[in-house]
Amino acid sequence: MARIPNRDEAWALLQEYNKDEFHLKHAEIVGGVMKYFAEELGYGEEADFWEVVGILHDIDFEEYPDAHCIKLQEILKQNDIDDGIIHATASHGYNLTVDIKPEHEMEKVLYATDELTGLIGAVSLMRPSKSVQDLELKSVRKKYKNANFAAGCSREVIEDGAVMLGWELDDLISRTILAMRTCTE
Repeated sequence: MARIPNRDEAWALLQEYNKDEFHLKHAEIVGGVMKYFAEELGYGEEADFWEVVGILHDIDFEEYPDAHCIKLQEILKQNDIDDGIIHATASHGYNLTVDIKPEHEMEKVLYATDELTGLIGAVSLMRPSKSVQDLELKSVRKKYKNANFAAGCSREVIEDGAVMLGWELDDLISRTILAMRTCTE
């Protein structure tokens, strides 16, 4: 029977496939952001589930970057992970590597914030504090306009995610900054 791992089990599974500190930190941040949004959007009883989805969403990226979100499904199935987690994690690759569309609000949040957390993190590293704690929307918007800055973070995906959620882009960015403040130093 498929299982829903707890945070520690998800983290251990992630570490079987990811060794790079950057990827581990990204998974930790996205997991924290997902947990924050679960609480904020009224899914508090599912917050741990949302966090696990955030932790596992890039499990395949380090070893299989060219089969991202495809190999992820195989890995999670091999580990008897619940189909809901498999669909949710795979859906963040919608229109990039898979045609699994984000359906649940949780999946839309993951889709919208995955790339955005990377961009916000890059902006914060440019600040004297190197922190999101004092980061404001205007600083992110200024860097966001520069396509060469954090070029690996797809603005199209971020914007599509905001549309999926029915949020303005500035609202998505502001809310994601607040979410990141709760899970980063």
